[in-house]
Amino acid sequence: MPYDDLRHFVEKLEESGQLLRVRDEVALEPDLGAAGNALGRFGERAPALWFDNLRGFPGARVVMNVHGSWTNHALALGLPPGTAVREQVEEFGRRWDAFPVPVERRADAPFLENGVGGEDVDIFGILPLFRLNDADGGFYLDKAAVVSRHPDRPDDFGEQNVGTYRLQVIGKRRLTVIPVAVHDLGRHIAAAESRGEDLPIAIALGNEPTLPIVAGMPIAAGDSEFEMSGALRGTPAPITAAPATGLDVPWGAEVVIEGVVEARQRVHEGPFGEFTGQYSGGRRVPVVRVDRISYRTRPIFEVLYLGTPWTEIDYLMGPSTCLPVLKELRASFPEVRAVNAMYTHGLLTIVSTGTPYGGFAHAVGVRTATTRHGLGYCKVVVVVDDFVDPFDLPRVMWAISTKADPGRDVIRLPSMSITPADPGSSPQGISDKLVIDATTPVFPDERGEYATPVRDLADADAWFERLTELRGAPAAGAPDEGSRR
Repeated sequence: MPYDDLRHFVEKLEESGQLLRVRDEVALEPDLGAAGNALGRFGERAPALWFDNLRGFPGARVVMNVHGSWTNHALALGLPPGTAVREQVEEFGRRWDAFPVPVERRADAPFLENGVGGEDVDIFGILPLFRLNDADGGFYLDKAAVVSRHPDRPDDFGEQNVGTYRLQVIGKRRLTVIPVAVHDLGRHIAAAESRGEDLPIAIALGNEPTLPIVAGMPIAAGDSEFEMSGALRGTPAPITAAPATGLDVPWGAEVVIEGVVEARQRVHEGPFGEFTGQYSGGRRVPVVRVDRISYRTRPIFEVLYLGTPWTEIDYLMGPSTCLPVLKELRASFPEVRAVNAMYTHGLLTIVSTGTPYGGFAHAVGVRTATTRHGLGYCKVVVVVDDFVDPFDLPRVMWAISTKADPGRDVIRLPSMSITPADPGSSPQGISDKLVIDATTPVFPDERGEYATPVRDLADADAWFERLTELRGAPAAGAPDEGSRR
């Protein structure tokens, strides 16, 4: 049964033993950030955290780590909690192929229960804001779905973008937003500013669990994230019109913030502890003026902790970054078997492919770095043979150590686009990229001694099943040994 809002998914997490309620009184700072930081030590079955006894903010409720384990990610997709990562990615691909699924428009959204507008807006009075890491430059809304439309085509539903962007609170009705140029919001802001106009936006907080997944997916411009959410859910995504802007927003959102990106206004923002495990420094970014906030009674403030991997964002973004790269590569190279773009949000990507002729894997690697997702996040690309599982990291390391020739198989791509959050980029957003060909050389690239490989024995699969039965099946809900893969 798909979840129409965050509240029902939280109930499912608790029913599955994946929600931990912290009943003691805690301080917003430093307790909540430290708790989020500690969750990474739980590994692949880390629970979501629920706080409702917050010092100085009576009645407030905060939930963290909703997607922050492979168990929680499986539950978000309606899969058994013990589903291995590789199976989750494969199922993700099957549902992707069902795209698009038309939306369901609903009235009487729960977030219309309360609302404030104009000078009465005070985001500090509605949300219990806190810094995630001690050197953050301010408070952030880091798990929001930001909705905008191309100003030249305001009636085109496909040109309506739903994305996750970094939002800093800089005043009771002012935010900042970082629109990377290759992202749809960046294109929308640029188009509006070229006309000297503000860009209307809506920001939805606390959403049903497939929307944060699709809001971070690098899908093609013109494809609807809401229709992709329906594909992942297996049923139409419920949406409604935001009251001030008319933009489409998730029907079940806890909080909807509406306003405009002010044309040609820039202020300093940051720093912020990013998914790379480094603080990204300050920069001048666009400003959002908030004109209305609508919210459910006692809204749940959903927060995403970021820091040294793995944290919730790696589980949240990992599978959803594999499939877009795979689909785009296969359109040119049907020999590509699988893509693992999960590690540190895809800054390192592993591609397995058939190699019909020498030099082919080099081309696949270069193309990976220039896919829509690869432009921002594929900084290092490793290409392996089609019999190497890219999710099996020990086998990938074996391929690199025995197949890659540093003199021929390492390709440097100078001055390429990369996410500004990459701490190694200089200037921000520009970096050299690296392609490592770890495939077996084939004609006309004849070198080395690869003619007599050791193959898996014919009965190995049957023996694996037999030995697994003898050892005993893993406990229900426990991820198997390959679940990181």
